[in-house]
Amino acid sequence: MLTLLLLGFLLGLRHATDPDHVVAVTTIVARERRLWAASLVGAFWGLGHTVTIFVVGGAIILFDVVIPPRLGLGMEFAVAIMLVVLGVMNLAGVHAHLHRPPSSPPPRIGLRPLVIGVVHGLAGSAAVTLLVLATIHDARWALLYLAVFGVGTVAGMMALTTALGLPFAYASRRFDRIQAWLAGATGLASVAFGGLLAYELVFVRGLLSAAPRWSPQ
Repeated sequence: MLTLLLLGFLLGLRHATDPDHVVAVTTIVARERRLWAASLVGAFWGLGHTVTIFVVGGAIILFDVVIPPRLGLGMEFAVAIMLVVLGVMNLAGVHAHLHRPPSSPPPRIGLRPLVIGVVHGLAGSAAVTLLVLATIHDARWALLYLAVFGVGTVAGMMALTTALGLPFAYASRRFDRIQAWLAGATGLASVAFGGLLAYELVFVRGLLSAAPRWSPQ
């Protein structure tokens, strides 16, 4: 069991680097001028993700809740829409960034990373939980595994956002316009990734069809 818990922590670290996670948090980190704030973005994202994974996963483990395919695809579609919205917000903020006074205070982090983590947790909770149930049949150990997995995602995302924040924080001190362009680039990437994900969910996996194709992966 200790080996499985260690594996859960390591899988949590790796889970933080999923492409949709990286794209989403990068749109926020790109606007930060402080390295510690970038780390805080990762912590808030990880907290939101962990709480949702634990609550939804706990319901699946304890009450045998089954997620219908359309609902599963719908939760993933929410991630796609969120990526598009985050990208548009970044693109809209580039103009304001370029025209703000140099002495203006940095933007507040707010609850955005926490909300993003919650949405990502909803989309990934079924896959993580079913992986647990395939190997751990005791509910108490399964819940503990989810908690350890969550700690791993928090640690992994904090390390990731700190590393991502280094070039953005440096650019904000030396080349303010470059930071704005980088923020715009992350916005474009987020819109493109979210649009492609939405297209796949609707037209390839049949979100709006009579027989949607979804399996937790």
